[in-house]
Amino acid sequence: MNNIFSLDYIHWNPSKEIIDLGFYALRWYSLCFALGFVLSFYLLKKQFKTAGLDETYLEKLTMYLVLATVIGARLAHCIFYDFDYYSQHIAEIFLPVKFDPFRFVGFQGLASHGGILGVFIATILFCRKYKVKPLWLLDRLSVVGALAGCCIRMGNLMNSEIIGKPTDVAWAFIFEQVDNVPRHPGQLYEAIAYFSIFVILSIVLKKSNRHNGFIFGLFFTLLFIARFLIEFVKADQSAFEAGMMFNMGQLLSIPFIIFGLVMMYLKKDARDPDENAAKLETK
Repeated sequence: MNNIFSLDYIHWNPSKEIIDLGFYALRWYSLCFALGFVLSFYLLKKQFKTAGLDETYLEKLTMYLVLATVIGARLAHCIFYDFDYYSQHIAEIFLPVKFDPFRFVGFQGLASHGGILGVFIATILFCRKYKVKPLWLLDRLSVVGALAGCCIRMGNLMNSEIIGKPTDVAWAFIFEQVDNVPRHPGQLYEAIAYFSIFVILSIVLKKSNRHNGFIFGLFFTLLFIARFLIEFVKADQSAFEAGMMFNMGQLLSIPFIIFGLVMMYLKKDARDPDENAAKLETK
């Protein structure tokens, strides 16, 4: 680390905005966030068609998931990362967007753990209302969820946020909008990890008939183990994390890892070879 400033690192300084119309600025993060949902929609569309489910179900599900992701992620950020502030400014909890004077500039203060939990709860509610098998749907949402996570982390990279700790590795990024210190590109690490998980889960979904909750458990296990490990090279997100053995992202990941392992164990022998078994039988 003595020669940390002497090597030729990757200088990263992209504009956060793709286009600025004055009253509205389209940002890379917003585009990547939306891209995650669009890709998920089209991948799920094929699954719904194969299972004989009406496509209108998917349209309704998308609305559930968009709202659940934002609400869950917002609440998690306010509760786990900045509770001291938001406990005194409760009204701001319900404002997950930041406005400059007369122009919308995008989402602020979202935590992924809460977003995933929100999606889980919304999926259960959706399945109860529309009589869809929850584990069938959760398996498929797990596959596209990993891809959506990759897109969101690429948005974080374009925003020069969620940066890594200082390092002297050859691929270090200097986030010029933050400081002149070479750092681990934590966002890129996560994006690569999540895309790899997407590929793995896609193969398991396609090549096996373990479609009854096992993939859902595998998703939680792989994704949050990756998150736990990558946190070691990421900068703390809040000041209170300084000096902690495990930061908040790691502590929040542990219950998800345990849940995933338990789900995999319980569903290790579960099989659902009938793709048309997505809909619950109703009397």
